[in-house]
Amino acid sequence: MRSTQQFSVTLPNEMAQMVKAKVSSGEYASESEVIRDGLRALTVRDKALDNWLRTEVTAAFDELKADPSKGRNPDEVLASLKVETGRMKAR
Repeated sequence: MRSTQQFSVTLPNEMAQMVKAKVSSGEYASESEVIRDGLRALTVRDKALDNWLRTEVTAAFDELKADPSKGRNPDEVLASLKVETGRMKAR
């Protein structure tokens, strides 16, 4: 049995040009290699997101559930974001 499968993929022109540029630059040997590498990167991102959700988000939720006073209402969140945005602009 084959360890690969062939697909027909339709990409927007911009993405197709990006794939072609990667191959023509010699960075990749074929369009398939570009797509495979992109899928590997997507897998890494998905695993990182899943890990973040299972660890940090779950822990924060459990902490808030145990002590709701640690939470902030939307107005408090917005105010802190405005302060942080002001700090970043001042740099």
